[in-house]
Amino acid sequence: MNPSHLSGAVLVLGSGLLGASIGLGLRARGIDVVLSDPSPSAQAVAVDIGAGRALDPAENLSPQLVVVAAPPDVTAHVVAGALSKYPSAVVVDIASVKGAVLAELQAMAALEPAMLERYVGTHPMAGRERSGPVAARGELFNSMPWVLCPSEASSAQAIKVAHSLAIDLDAVVFRFTPDEHDGAVALVSHLPQVMASLVASRLAETPQHALSLAGNGLRDVTRIAASDPALWVQILGANAPKVLEIMQGVRTDLDRLIKTLSAPTAPGARLDLAQLISEGNAGQSRIPGKHGGPAQQYSWLTVLVDDKPGQIAELLTEIGEIGVNLEDLRLDHSAGLQVGMVELSVLPARRVALVDELTARGWKVIQ
Repeated sequence: MNPSHLSGAVLVLGSGLLGASIGLGLRARGIDVVLSDPSPSAQAVAVDIGAGRALDPAENLSPQLVVVAAPPDVTAHVVAGALSKYPSAVVVDIASVKGAVLAELQAMAALEPAMLERYVGTHPMAGRERSGPVAARGELFNSMPWVLCPSEASSAQAIKVAHSLAIDLDAVVFRFTPDEHDGAVALVSHLPQVMASLVASRLAETPQHALSLAGNGLRDVTRIAASDPALWVQILGANAPKVLEIMQGVRTDLDRLIKTLSAPTAPGARLDLAQLISEGNAGQSRIPGKHGGPAQQYSWLTVLVDDKPGQIAELLTEIGEIGVNLEDLRLDHSAGLQVGMVELSVLPARRVALVDELTARGWKVIQ
């Protein structure tokens, strides 16, 4: 068992996916985790999977840390209640929007300003496609960003405890102001969700034979469109100013594209289309890849594999024997044949050798 940076009990208010995952991760460090949730069944499941013990109302609990894992629209009220009830505890929340929560806390007349010294807003950038405590994993936050967003009132001790929570869960800690955070997630998280949902909504009445042509491009773009609508109503509502600012820029680009496509052979139209795609190339190239490095420093190749057990494992084993390290891997499927397509990313200097060796071993490589 690895030593913990936290030293006292941790109370987790909310036992959904993130709250229960925090409990599991801290319990693996030997920390006393206490759980409380308005839903008795959710709390019972979290206790049953080992995420912590249930809060006993008769216990005189004095936690070192309270983690508020409540829905965004009630987060501020739950934080305020925790600050009042546990006067010696540091209180953090893990809501995905920070500015609105802080503003709501600052506006509460019943909350003494000094209490905010013990509050730190945080946001673990982790999740799964499933929700609830049954989907919880203690390693959910491993190597994932965990953003600390202290306010001007947050004490150094409170920030240290919040940092210790993230470190104990093996997360990578970043520090932003609440405003910086909300602007960043509006671009890298909230905008993709909106655009994915808009694209996916076009598919609702599309004939099935047209959808049979879909490949990884459409799947990649629409994957997150399966997200929980109730949660995203809260997130987008709370971060509306930041999202709106970005969406207005998108609208400008769409208006420009619509105008160009209305006369695609007009002078300058093709240049404008090329510039639009090039601007996308430039933006996409800035997304960090492996270890935070440039994503486009790698080369891709595709290997066809039969759709039967063991084929991908065999391919990966042989790549290991060849001595080439994979930087990334994606899977696609043929719509009409019983074959899969394994897309492999490698260092450019190793690509030719890998193609030659795999071909010599009988694999069908698409260059």
